[in-house]
Amino acid sequence: MERKYPKVIRSWRSKRPLLSACFRCPGAVRKPIYTTNAAEAVHRQFRKLAKTQGAFPNETGLLKLLYGGIGKALGKWAMPIANRGQTLPQLAVCFDGRPALSGCRIQADTGF
Repeated sequence: MERKYPKVIRSWRSKRPLLSACFRCPGAVRKPIYTTNAAEAVHRQFRKLAKTQGAFPNETGLLKLLYGGIGKALGKWAMPIANRGQTLPQLAVCFDGRPALSGCRIQADTGF
């Protein structure tokens, strides 16, 4: 692998501490990080919409469909983080109290 992709391997090795920071935290912290990626959720919703529609008569038709799809995706984002009572204190421990939770909906629910 190193012979085939030497630049990638060098980059990975030089930045390994940054890339693996997430794995130093317990599972209660890691799971919300990798399961709540908003960009992936929107992309998935758009692909699903475009696939079911098939061909579009013009660009406006596609834009209207995607606009409606954004509303559906936004509704899914409003779901609370699973086990947030455990997750937030562990985030504070893992990141030396850095997670800024001011103005966050979770703050009102947990007292952080």
